[in-house]
Amino acid sequence: MHTVAAIQMISTPSITENLATAKRLVAQAASDGAMLVVLPEYWAIMGQHETDKLGHAEQPGSGPIQDGMAQMAREHGVWLIGGTLPLVSPEAGKVLNTTLVYDPQGEAAGRYDKIHLFGFTRGAESYNESRTIVAGAQVRSVDTPLGKVGLSICYDLRFPELYRALGECALIVVPAAFTHTTGRAHWEVLLRARAIENQCYVLASAQGGAHPNGRRTWGHSMLIDPWGEVKAVLDEGEGVVSGQIDPVFLAGVRESLPALAHRTM
Repeated sequence: MHTVAAIQMISTPSITENLATAKRLVAQAASDGAMLVVLPEYWAIMGQHETDKLGHAEQPGSGPIQDGMAQMAREHGVWLIGGTLPLVSPEAGKVLNTTLVYDPQGEAAGRYDKIHLFGFTRGAESYNESRTIVAGAQVRSVDTPLGKVGLSICYDLRFPELYRALGECALIVVPAAFTHTTGRAHWEVLLRARAIENQCYVLASAQGGAHPNGRRTWGHSMLIDPWGEVKAVLDEGEGVVSGQIDPVFLAGVRESLPALAHRTM
């Protein structure tokens, strides 16, 4: 079995502050035996304004955020799935919202650019990621010692076809910054549905609390098994959620209920 961990944060506008928090929590996860660690969406910067991230967009392979992730992975000998960070995009005034994966040697091992961009309006609460983010175009996964890991980000969770396109995975990760409003209503049920229908583990790493910019995120980072059972969860506040990926249990679920083999479409 392999231990995995999700980091929950309450990120601020300060990259330096967020890096320090991430390093402390990744060290905690590694000391507890995690071989794969996931950071939340927007872990490196949650700006006062949605445009703040534009000034911190990095070129692929270069920049303090990427250097920090590589160092964390190398120092602790873990697979690090770096939530999201802003990368330079082809469109002026916009960035890519990107998950980067680093292997235990600190080498870049995978990348996924968020495909589905969040939009929500209810009363005074309004979000529109398409104003500052360019959508990605390809689903991505990465091969690790625990098996194939499917990459997704936050709002992707509402689009089951993305997960079908990934194929059979041992684990799906969902770094996220779900709002308190939508998270309270839909977060857990969507995560459990993705685990059940894809018969795999789901590890969700969330932002979880009241941020300096006034935004409130739902938290509830969790690990869910292929039967849809929540194995570990952290409601709010920063911290670490960890648990084990059991390949025997995974195989048993797929053998006793071979839904993936029964697909006709």
